Amino acid sequence: MAHYDFTTPITEAQARALRVNDTVTLNGTLFGIRDATQIHMFDRGRKTRFDLSGHAVIHTAPNVKKVNKSPAYPTGYAPVCIGTTTSDRMERFTRPLMEQYGVRLIIGKGGLRLDSSKAFSDLGGAYLAIIGGTAALETTWIEAIEDVDLDDLNPESLWKFRVNGFGPLLVAMDSHGESLYARVNTDARARRAEALKRLGVR
Repeated sequence: MAHYDFTTPITEAQARALRVNDTVTLNGTLFGIRDATQIHMFDRGRKTRFDLSGHAVIHTAPNVKKVNKSPAYPTGYAPVCIGTTTSDRMERFTRPLMEQYGVRLIIGKGGLRLDSSKAFSDLGGAYLAIIGGTAALETTWIEAIEDVDLDDLNPESLWKFRVNGFGPLLVAMDSHGESLYARVNTDARARRAEALKRLGVR
């Protein structure tokens, strides 16, 4: 296991260096994205003005408040609580995010599935896991909301956050075909089969 401090954007080589059970802390830019954002980007043909190449995205629809624009709040939004949502329902967007926009890292909770694992292997990326219920802590890692696009979808806009010390995050899926979620599933099935065998259940 190794720990990596990354300032985004990162290279394909940096993404491919990550292995399951490594940890990562991010600095620089982090983009917030969610279901509606990606539905509009990939199903309805909308484009973002942001350059996501080499960057990390986090599955979120943040709770923010309107404030007067200032150097501290350049978009007129202040973060209230920026938590992470379950990733599974966004499974189908992993490959297009990577192929069309060059995203390298996806942050979320609950994991992704086989198609995403294949995209990470083919294109060089990883899934970084956050434990559920840590939104208050995550919010302290965000220094500012620097910009926002597709804001008619608020709160499922495309958010540009400036982060400092965002993590440590656990590498739960890597570009080498390894997945903590697949391991847990395999182990759980094996234990279930053994328990049923001991009970004489076929």
